[in-house]
Amino acid sequence: MTKIIGLTGGIGSGKTTIANYFHSCGIPIYIADDEARKLMQSSEIVAAIKNTFGDIVFENGNINREKLAKIVFNEPARLAQLNAIVHPAVKRHFKQWLVENKAAAYIIYETAILFESGSYKDCDLIITITAPVETRIQRVLDRDKTTREAILKRMDAQWSDEKRTAKSDFVVENSTIEIAKREVDQILKILKIKQKHT
Repeated sequence: MTKIIGLTGGIGSGKTTIANYFHSCGIPIYIADDEARKLMQSSEIVAAIKNTFGDIVFENGNINREKLAKIVFNEPARLAQLNAIVHPAVKRHFKQWLVENKAAAYIIYETAILFESGSYKDCDLIITITAPVETRIQRVLDRDKTTREAILKRMDAQWSDEKRTAKSDFVVENSTIEIAKREVDQILKILKIKQKHT
């Protein structure tokens, strides 16, 4: 049976980069944020978001993700409302994707909120990606049109690295991609050994 490896880390830790490296090594990856973004365009979710948040988060009939993010990252109760709409849809989609990839010994399920959403309970192993806070902030500033203050708010809304690593089987230090790749290669060796003994 396919083993699910949960891959998580805070904003700017480089989760997707590491997930893509696993993919280049032949392991199928499911990027929950990307899939959630696609699913948020479905008529069912659009209607639920309109019903919950109103027209204020829409622009030209489409969800304005920046406006929505501003609301939910300032109010934990509103974030919980959004998650209650999007998470069940992602969970259903992932189950379907898992069936399509059932020939793989391992798959990677990548999400920032693996623990917060309870998805970690469905994982056989968990990898947390860490990086120094300043490195993470700089990565997000380079990537997104945002402010340092907004990034720190997002960080505060997520679990701390200490809390994540305490519940993880592996931790990958991603201060540089070279270090991270070496650590991933070690994990892949361990997974191969585990595979032989199952």
